[in-house]
Amino acid sequence: MDTKLQPAIVIHGGAWAIPDNFAEASKLGVQIAAKIGYKILHSGGSALDAVEAAVCSLEDDPVFDAGRGSTLNEIGEVEMDAVIMEGSELRAGSVAAVQNIRNPVKLARLVMERTDHCVLVGKGANMFAEEMGIEEVSVDSLVTDSARHDWEHYKKFKVTVNEFFCSRGDPHDTVGAVAVDCHGNVACATSTGGITAKRVGRVGDSPIIGSGAYCDNNYGAASATGHGENIMKVTLSRHVLYLIQQGLTPQAAADKSIEYMFERVKGTGGVIVVGNKGDIGYNFNTKRMAWASLKCNTLKYGLNPGDEFVSDFNP
Repeated sequence: MDTKLQPAIVIHGGAWAIPDNFAEASKLGVQIAAKIGYKILHSGGSALDAVEAAVCSLEDDPVFDAGRGSTLNEIGEVEMDAVIMEGSELRAGSVAAVQNIRNPVKLARLVMERTDHCVLVGKGANMFAEEMGIEEVSVDSLVTDSARHDWEHYKKFKVTVNEFFCSRGDPHDTVGAVAVDCHGNVACATSTGGITAKRVGRVGDSPIIGSGAYCDNNYGAASATGHGENIMKVTLSRHVLYLIQQGLTPQAAADKSIEYMFERVKGTGGVIVVGNKGDIGYNFNTKRMAWASLKCNTLKYGLNPGDEFVSDFNP
């Protein structure tokens, strides 16, 4: 491994009112994802491979609202969104309202690497998945019993959003990862299964470049989570990098960007950040956000405001 730069990775499992029965599983899931991504970085692998692998781990964990833990829209279907981006050439790929695949982040990377486009949506995204040989899975394999219960309970999108972030916390939210590798390349990825009982065709911030995620080798990488409509209004992830460009540290940029979103549009959510030198930042203004980071073989993680548990990790 190149010793000029210590690689780092930061993970989030969604910023929302995470209930107690999801708490321990959420903390464990983000730690596992961080370890998976960090092993790639520690062995000299790319930031792009690390964030993809980490997000795939989260998509495969039904506790999170992505992949296997996705929610149902107003007519009982699953529509998933994902984005991936690398910071050297600003290449990006995303999919929106894609159905019946297990790992949308893998499809987003194929959009980036195998097409001339940045975004594919709906039927076109699924046609591309079939063309790439991605296996189609059933809705049942993507939806938990809890998600089905939520769908029965919530029938109005507005009610879902209000209760989602502010009170009951029955649905889940986005997952994401940001990383810098030993060569100084940064990458980011974000994935979501949507909001319970959302309108058919509704797309949130997650697959929107600059909103759900953004990166640039000159500054760093960011991944956002929370109420997608408000995140899009302030292009939260790009705003974080703008603040770093103005001289703020990743932590200060995370703090200021969440403050700005709330002041400007009363938005709730969170953001994780890694600078191009490996500095880490995160912040959220929801009740909880599952997060984890790994740098210099030190694992840090938390869930509640003020949490920062620390342990050693030997990859």
